[in-house]
Amino acid sequence: MRTRPVLVFDGDCGFCTRSVTFVESRLRPDCDIVPWQFADLASLGVTPERAGHEVLWVTPVGRVYGGAQAVAKILLRAGRGWAPLGALLMLRPVRSVAHVAYRLVADNRHRMPGGTAACAVPARGARR
Repeated sequence: MRTRPVLVFDGDCGFCTRSVTFVESRLRPDCDIVPWQFADLASLGVTPERAGHEVLWVTPVGRVYGGAQAVAKILLRAGRGWAPLGALLMLRPVRSVAHVAYRLVADNRHRMPGGTAACAVPARGARR
């Protein structure tokens, strides 16, 4: 049984990897961090399609949060000055805006700093 949450990200994406490096060095959330390509997705209750589509936060009891909600959970777990921002992202009106902003960034991550063609999110239904 896991005792810490798990942050699952796309290890093939340069933008995602740079973002996780920032999270590890600046936010230092109390969690395990693993690229989905090396994670035991079945034990986390996650499909490869979902893991390739968005960052995931898996709680020790197996609840899965994706996208902007996962970012909010990371911020909450980081504590210090980051937790209020995470709490704000969980509020209903802000959550909707955060979801749209997350999708905009995620869908265009190959265009972001550090991004490459490998970062492009596959079309829905396409396998990586």
